[in-house]
Amino acid sequence: MHSFIQCDDIWKVYRLGDVDVQALGGLSLRIEKGEFVAVMGSSGSGKSTLMNILGCLDRPTKGRYRLEGRDVGELQADQLADIRNREIGFVFQSFNLIPRTSALENAQLPLLYRGLPLAEQRAMAVRVLQRVGLAGREHHYSTQLSGGQQQRVAIARALITSPSLLLADEPTGNLDTQSSREIMTMLDALNGEGITIILVTHEADIAAYARREIVLKDGKVLSDRMTKPSAQSVEV
Repeated sequence: MHSFIQCDDIWKVYRLGDVDVQALGGLSLRIEKGEFVAVMGSSGSGKSTLMNILGCLDRPTKGRYRLEGRDVGELQADQLADIRNREIGFVFQSFNLIPRTSALENAQLPLLYRGLPLAEQRAMAVRVLQRVGLAGREHHYSTQLSGGQQQRVAIARALITSPSLLLADEPTGNLDTQSSREIMTMLDALNGEGITIILVTHEADIAAYARREIVLKDGKVLSDRMTKPSAQSVEV
């Protein structure tokens, strides 16, 4: 039986001019459905490269990546795009919101490719913004929102397709301490609802919200340990 995420001997080598740069070098790991995992490591350890591969944004040079049993390396570009749109939510340090566009329109963006009636898209966006605590802010532009509120819009956008996997790359990197705590409490609650979360961070206090910590070095897994029981086992 396959794990939710299964990486076997993953290598990623970039060609920069006449030089080969190895970002991942034989990385293997398993992540089960419903886990909350923090990925840590120094700059150049391979964290971002791994996230790009897990998010179907890039392919390994060598090795096999399976997502829910599917060999991602065998999928076509349109199939990968469909997985990204339907099954994976992305949250980034810089929020990546569209300027001069309302919170509602930003949250609604992933639905534009689905052919749903506009009224249905807007209703779904309203519900997901309410879910992240932004009721009444639907028509505010990014410039009218605090950093923490902008990240909440980004999380709403990631959640609107009901993904099974949420990838968060330094989601609190541009936030103050209080906003960071609020965002991490929200991610913890989403994991409690069953969403698998993989978090890249270099901050130990942020990684402490996760239940498993994977440390990378030189494109390989240096350490992998459980830090607390899973949300599901806590509930039981």
